[in-house]
Amino acid sequence: MRYTAGNYEAFVRPEKPEGVEEKHAYIVGSGLAALAAACFLVRDGQMPGSHIHILEAMDIAGGACDGILDPARGYIMRGGREMEDHFECLWDLFRSIPSLEEPGASVLDEFYRLNRRDPNYSLCRATVDRGKDAHTDGKFGLSRKARREIVRLFLTPDEDLYDKRIEDVFDDAVFCSNFWLYWRTMFAFENWHSALEMKLYFQRFIHHIAGLPDFSALKFTRYNQYESLILPMQAYLEKAGVDFRFGTEVTNVLFEHRDGKKVATAIECSVGGSESGIALTENDLVFVTNGSCTEGTIYGDQDHAPNGDAEVRTSGCWNLWKNIARQDPAFGRPEKFCSDIHKTNWESATITTLDEKILPYMEKICRRDPRSGRVVTGGIVSCKDSGWLMSWTVNRQGQFKEQDPDRVCVWVYGLFTDRPGDYVKKAMKECTGREITMEWLYHIGVPEDQIPELAEHSALCVPTMMPYITAFFMPRTRGDRPDVIPDGCVNFAFLGQFAETPRDTVFTTEYSVRTAMEAVYGLLGVDRGVPEVWGSVYDVRALLDSTVCLMDGASPLDASLPGPLELLKEPLLKLVRGSVLEKLLKEHGILREEARA
Repeated sequence: MRYTAGNYEAFVRPEKPEGVEEKHAYIVGSGLAALAAACFLVRDGQMPGSHIHILEAMDIAGGACDGILDPARGYIMRGGREMEDHFECLWDLFRSIPSLEEPGASVLDEFYRLNRRDPNYSLCRATVDRGKDAHTDGKFGLSRKARREIVRLFLTPDEDLYDKRIEDVFDDAVFCSNFWLYWRTMFAFENWHSALEMKLYFQRFIHHIAGLPDFSALKFTRYNQYESLILPMQAYLEKAGVDFRFGTEVTNVLFEHRDGKKVATAIECSVGGSESGIALTENDLVFVTNGSCTEGTIYGDQDHAPNGDAEVRTSGCWNLWKNIARQDPAFGRPEKFCSDIHKTNWESATITTLDEKILPYMEKICRRDPRSGRVVTGGIVSCKDSGWLMSWTVNRQGQFKEQDPDRVCVWVYGLFTDRPGDYVKKAMKECTGREITMEWLYHIGVPEDQIPELAEHSALCVPTMMPYITAFFMPRTRGDRPDVIPDGCVNFAFLGQFAETPRDTVFTTEYSVRTAMEAVYGLLGVDRGVPEVWGSVYDVRALLDSTVCLMDGASPLDASLPGPLELLKEPLLKLVRGSVLEKLLKEHGILREEARA
């Protein structure tokens, strides 16, 4: 397995790997990473579909990429997926997956055309004082000290950030800025999360700093992620003859050490409550999704909070990883991520409007018609003064193909689930769906005397508590996450958000698909490069643009430099005059005409 850049290999159809007809593949889980691995096995590995077996504990595919109508509760979306141009592996995959909406088109074709016709951007990023525009106005509001802290983090080697928290490298200079409001609400970072992951995010998306305040960097699917991404993949795989085994909970994978090799020899599983097993040879490849951000989701409803005797859905994936990890240190340390749910949880809710009474309050904030079928909020609207740090979004409606066109589905989440609300004086995790709706109505400016009536009769809310939703952000060191293909493994690989791959960032669709591509190409020996992570961090143009953006449009030349460096400024400017460097600095806002004069 190797990394490549450019399009030389992007359009190559690799040769069929030697002996692939004699191999079988067992994929544990059916989330995005698992389905992507199956697709790469079919497309690039050219493995017969009947030789690919997907073992899923639940009765439905998709993992965290969900979107369903529960007849007993209502519409449920635990989360959404924000995408961008340079998800190199994701788009490499979806160029080959046929669209279910547009005949003759791929999912990528469909996605591209939609976002060209209806580009995403927000008209109100944050509110205060019950629905009033917070007037962040695209500004980051970073002081000189805050910018220094960010630059210092950006330049820090990875190994110096092992097991460090964000609050170890930032202080209130950053935490009190608009920048941190944008960042933490968009990516769900907490102060105690990994400083290393914060740095990787900054480097990975440096080309999108300008789009952070208004979400113009983002692109979204037409429908929820399950119908737009998962179902087309499932249809592609079923057409290829892939074997889906739902209701199959894998509990362990057993290994033997032979001549310096680690060989997966058996899969232990439970099928319909009965213990079972699958014997393996070196010709049987095993791909395991280790860990899950939505494992153990607790479902409430309009009248019940997601706690107590509420329904909990589990696939056993954390226990599976623990059982595997006990057999070899190269298989990672799952306890690092799943042992403190007080630091890894947040709660989301899907609110469905039942009539038109709430819509004017939404439209006043987002300044768009929620039922137009086009971009509405353009990303989350964060309630800056919310005790729960509540954010909400309305994506293109209907979010579900069969959704009543008169109804609007709103996704809400709270980053602080243990703090009391501002209208409902309770912690979010203790609230029913109705109470969450009441708190949301309060923050979008509904008169207080109308809130109980509208929450009761004009909306239906399904809350979901996710204990491990930010588990992958916990501080970590080398070896906590296993390599995609652990050292010495010949027929085994990890997939998904808790496998290690260089330079990319978790909590993205790209990360899931990248690990799948690396796993399949590595174990099968597919002769085609995996696209490297987009290299904007090495592009001087992106670095110059982001510098100006973080200074809210000012040039770094406007700032005074320490001591002798200030004396060097003018001689250096004279040195670049009349050169291509001067032109570059002008084009990217560093050198202004008045500075030259």
